[in-house]
Amino acid sequence: MKARVFAGLIALVAALAFSAGWLTRGWFEDAQRLTEERAARLVADAATAREADIAGIVEERLAELDANERVIDRGIIREIQQPIYRNVCLGDNAVRLLNDAAGRAHTPAEPAAALPAGAPAAD
Repeated sequence: MKARVFAGLIALVAALAFSAGWLTRGWFEDAQRLTEERAARLVADAATAREADIAGIVEERLAELDANERVIDRGIIREIQQPIYRNVCLGDNAVRLLNDAAGRAHTPAEPAAALPAGAPAAD
């Protein structure tokens, strides 16, 4: 009888040792996974911060370019309004055509001739 109790105790101790080993191995693997996840999160946060800095620099540069674009547009308008560009760059015929077009812009256009009898009606 003592041998059976002793064998039962040994089996119980072995089962407890196996369970404890299994449990501690699980804790160890969980700790490794947690460390990996934290490292990955740190890398992702660093990349996000770096990209946010770059985006801020790009936005500042685009704001400067927009301001330059407005200044350039105003300069072009001023230059085109000067008489030398209208009188020298365009020939007499071109200036005449522009003046005729500007004069006709306010009057409605009249059709040249009546439509033929077989023409389809407009919708």
